[in-house]
Amino acid sequence: MSDKAEKMPPNILKVRDDHRPVLFEEGAEDGKFKICDGYDASWAGENFGPKELRRQIEPWLTALFQSEHLSLLAGSGLTHAVHYLAAGKGAAGMGTLTLSSHQIEIDQAAKKAAEAAGRKKGNLEDQLRVANELLRGLEILQQDSKAEALRNELDIGMRMFAQSILSSEAGIATAEEDKREQAFNTLVTFLMSFASRTGVRDRLNIFTTNYDRLIEAGAELAGLHLLDRFLGNLMPIFRSSRLDLDMHYNPPGIRGEPRYLEGVARYTKLHGSVDWVQTGKDVRRISLPFGAENVEPYLMAPGLGAVTAHQLMIYPNAAKDRETADYPYVELFRDLAAAVCRPNSTLVTYGYSFGDEHINRVIRDMLTIPSTHLVVISFNDPLGRIMQTYQELGRPSQISLLIGPALADLTTLTEHYLPKAAIDKTTFRMSELLKQRMGTGPQPATRSTAEASAFDGSDLV
Repeated sequence: MSDKAEKMPPNILKVRDDHRPVLFEEGAEDGKFKICDGYDASWAGENFGPKELRRQIEPWLTALFQSEHLSLLAGSGLTHAVHYLAAGKGAAGMGTLTLSSHQIEIDQAAKKAAEAAGRKKGNLEDQLRVANELLRGLEILQQDSKAEALRNELDIGMRMFAQSILSSEAGIATAEEDKREQAFNTLVTFLMSFASRTGVRDRLNIFTTNYDRLIEAGAELAGLHLLDRFLGNLMPIFRSSRLDLDMHYNPPGIRGEPRYLEGVARYTKLHGSVDWVQTGKDVRRISLPFGAENVEPYLMAPGLGAVTAHQLMIYPNAAKDRETADYPYVELFRDLAAAVCRPNSTLVTYGYSFGDEHINRVIRDMLTIPSTHLVVISFNDPLGRIMQTYQELGRPSQISLLIGPALADLTTLTEHYLPKAAIDKTTFRMSELLKQRMGTGPQPATRSTAEASAFDGSDLV
């Protein structure tokens, strides 16, 4: 196998009436592809390009995106894709946790947890999660001195973790202006491809496992209003009862029939966020600028009390007791299950590697409903977890796959394969008008039919 083949693994496509995934790779001609040996596709010739792929993919995604319920799950791949467009490299990675005691035991437990999730080795998240569990054990055993020492080291570890998240944001925010604008324009197009839904459809639900605020930044630029569980302006508070608040408007001349306001989506950060802080019994969102150098100055705001980085509500940070350890994450995962586990629902994942068993369990439950559909879009599958999960789910007719750089590169995806990022009511009206004038489908109009239709009054609505 050549070095080029090792660097560019085969692309995997399964849409529409494909009975099994189709693998294809770069062909002899630039910009062309060929089906890998052992696979076949009726829609592909000996050599095909983005035009043939678009004919196969875009209409299918357009139909799925107009499902009664649509949800998007964004993983770390979205952050890496936008960061690469802006800075020419992937987002900053996480370091490792260094402790003065129990280092070996924590590393071993973190590695075991990572292997159970299908990853080769533990990362900072795994280490922090295990260390927090150890801290709780020391507190139960009333070993105060050891608990205090570990708590101080964990505070440093959480600051490191927050710093790595902010570094990724800063890499985008401080990139060259033209590249930064290109990256954000691509992100806006990506988000609006999902959010542009007609008023008779349910709101788009956006879920993410990321701790950064990239989606929030893209939504601001797109003019997309995000509805989450936080209420308030100065220092919003997480509310268990969201009450399904929404935004409507009254059309001119119509009384008592409000309609959905366009450009609104529901938003849930399943693993928390770098700007969420636990203060007493509340979880608040602090005013942390996108790409800030350090989180510490913003934790010193009046009203937060003696808050440290250890109170940041990001997933590895277990709270002091079981009740608060589940909060607010249990509420967030309940939102995920309620959004996707219902009939006529489509869930699209982008950059999610299926490494979170809590989310995978919800997806398995969703697919037990025959009218649901899962679309997996990922730049690669280096650990094979996506294809392993596809096989384990055992419902190929309800799953579509777009895996590989030729399909899931963010620029390529938004330019060629995602639906048009607009609610084009003019096109809908034209289609209906053509049907009324010429029958069940649009056909080329002759001079006589065009002249007759000008006087038949069918366009006088």
